[in-house]
Amino acid sequence: MIHEKYFEMAKEQEKLLSRKNEKNETFYNGIYDRYVYPVLTREHIPLTWKYDLNKETNPYFMERLGINAVMNSGAIYLNGKYYLIARIEGNDRKSFFGVAESDNGVDGFRFWDYPILLDDTCPEETNVYDMRLTQHEDGYIYGVFCSESKDKSVNDLSAAVAAAGIVRTKDLKHWERLDNLVTLRSPQQRNVVLHPEFVDGKYAFYTRPMDDFIETGSGGGIGFGLCDDITHAVIDEEKMTSLRKYHTITEAKNGAGATPIKTDKGWIHIAHGVRNTAAGLRYVIYAFATDLKDPSKVIAEPSGLLIGPRGEERVGDVSNVVFTNGAIVNEKNEVFLYYASSDTRMHVATTTIDKLKDYVFNTPSDPGRSVECVAQRYELIRKNMELLK
Repeated sequence: MIHEKYFEMAKEQEKLLSRKNEKNETFYNGIYDRYVYPVLTREHIPLTWKYDLNKETNPYFMERLGINAVMNSGAIYLNGKYYLIARIEGNDRKSFFGVAESDNGVDGFRFWDYPILLDDTCPEETNVYDMRLTQHEDGYIYGVFCSESKDKSVNDLSAAVAAAGIVRTKDLKHWERLDNLVTLRSPQQRNVVLHPEFVDGKYAFYTRPMDDFIETGSGGGIGFGLCDDITHAVIDEEKMTSLRKYHTITEAKNGAGATPIKTDKGWIHIAHGVRNTAAGLRYVIYAFATDLKDPSKVIAEPSGLLIGPRGEERVGDVSNVVFTNGAIVNEKNEVFLYYASSDTRMHVATTTIDKLKDYVFNTPSDPGRSVECVAQRYELIRKNMELLK
């Protein structure tokens, strides 16, 4: 017998799932639009994932398997629909993946009936999260995610080892687990993204070399490496692309985000940068571009952040954070940037390819010193004052 509370809660949830999103009219920067409501939250999770609906075995209709947060979603556009592969964190702190589908990319996201059950090929793996989706020219859709396990080499219960797990699919339903990525010169990897095209006949990855699970250490920024065989991916050497720099948004660490977007001027990357503050680490989103023929070569890097946490976005499980690992470009060249706030919920910002190109290639770069930054701004003001005369 189904508990009557289920029908009451399902009716309330339907109001949330069918709610229309609205552009935030109080925000303007000319680059992108923000929206009033998150696109995914823990309240979007199907009730059947959390509750035993049987009144006999759950007379008080208690949550049996609670959900803490929905965040850090990979994204892909297929057959006119928008799909997010969300990181879903249970109350038990274990993360897993679920597919949410929308007709327009800004609201109406609904999870499929079941989450993704990956092949259990890594007995030491404890947790998985933050999948990036790449529709590769070889015909497969690849998901690259963090595969986390206990670091048994040290006597520290919180010490972990991060590797890049790889799966592939053609329909988002049937997933083939491949070997984890091996980088011979980097002991750990997170925030790895597969490039959508072959480079010199090889699979290309954007990496994030790390000395240990938390600290990048000698890792200088976002790396780039090639491998011959995606099913047993091994990278011998990593070049560096977007570098960490002192007193910038990438000072503590940075990492690749969404799969790079191809334009006629270059590959546009949406990444994250981290700096330390008295209140802890602050994560923001920034953009840069690499060369069409040599995707490891940075050719444009606008100054500062593209998206930072604002208002309610600053509050959550890990506050003062925005993070992206998914973006979509549709047939109208509209761009949907999906980002999580404070490791708690998912949002979208929308723009166009033309606006994104204008921002990336025409916004000045960071000169690196306050006096030079003021001179840069002074010149902008001077030109504007001339126009206003």
